[in-house]
Amino acid sequence: MSLINKMLQDLDARGTPDGRGDAAGIRSVPERERGVARALLFGGAAGMLAVAIALGWVYWKRPPVLVSVASAPVLAAAPAPAPVVAAAPVMAAAAAPEPVFQAEEAVPAPARARPAELRRITEKPARHAPAPVVKTAVPAASERILDGKQVTAQQRVENAYRRALAQLQDGRVSDAMLALQQTLQLDPRHQGARETLVRLLLEAQRPDEAARQLQLSLALDPKQPAQAMMLARLQLDQANGGAAALDTLLRSLPYASDNGEYHAFLAGVLQREQRYREASEYYQSALQAAPDNSVWWMGLGIAWQADKHPAQARQAFERAKGLQTLSPQLQAFVERKLVQLTAAAAK
Repeated sequence: MSLINKMLQDLDARGTPDGRGDAAGIRSVPERERGVARALLFGGAAGMLAVAIALGWVYWKRPPVLVSVASAPVLAAAPAPAPVVAAAPVMAAAAAPEPVFQAEEAVPAPARARPAELRRITEKPARHAPAPVVKTAVPAASERILDGKQVTAQQRVENAYRRALAQLQDGRVSDAMLALQQTLQLDPRHQGARETLVRLLLEAQRPDEAARQLQLSLALDPKQPAQAMMLARLQLDQANGGAAALDTLLRSLPYASDNGEYHAFLAGVLQREQRYREASEYYQSALQAAPDNSVWWMGLGIAWQADKHPAQARQAFERAKGLQTLSPQLQAFVERKLVQLTAAAAK
């Protein structure tokens, strides 16, 4: 339950609302303008046939008048009867303007259609105005639409993290781990999700995956001494992992200048790598922050003894023994060291 409490505290500290944003506008697709249908064109023979039918009707209605060959035909000179005028719109609907003008060439000038009729015959259907394009606001790249509402990237991250917390409280550890991984995909710098996932992996006896998660986190941000120490401990458990652990700790050392625990841990790794002088320096730095830490005094005594400083080593062991906070095993170890140093000094 301590892991759940830590996640709850992390959520309370972050204070990120679980909103989903405002509703997004509805995107519309502009409708294409449809083309206007054009009339079919008939050949010149169809136009001449229409003129012949009209002239034949006029001849049947009125008796012919004899005229000379040179003069204009009386049929053409006579006023155009109503049926001829009424036939004009029919020709316009069935034929293109070209046959109409061919018929006018066969008729003398007085029988030509009036300008208003020509405009009516040759007039083209009006084009319809294109439908207006409705412009809607497009959600930003950092937003998504969920259930009709815009959800920001940060809200998606927090939603995934809260889902992992709820699943962990329900005992669904596998689902919680998947939700934590999803959180880290959305925000690789989410430290709460990263540390929780690492602890779950360690509890599941998957140290290699936990170490990989810590390496990814420190590569993004080395200003995390706690994660550096956790990774170094995992590396120390591996064969020849001392060098890797030391490299991890030194890279994050500038961001742990006032961290006594970090310095003491670094001193222990240096001591393991037989770099005793440097180890003694970091032990002393750690003891400045916590002068009553008996374990660190014991470590300093070991480093000084190995670096051929028996007098300083004896003082450090005596201080560790005098604090009376060591475990029985470590207390016995310190007493044996004091006996050895006292015997060596007596020679």
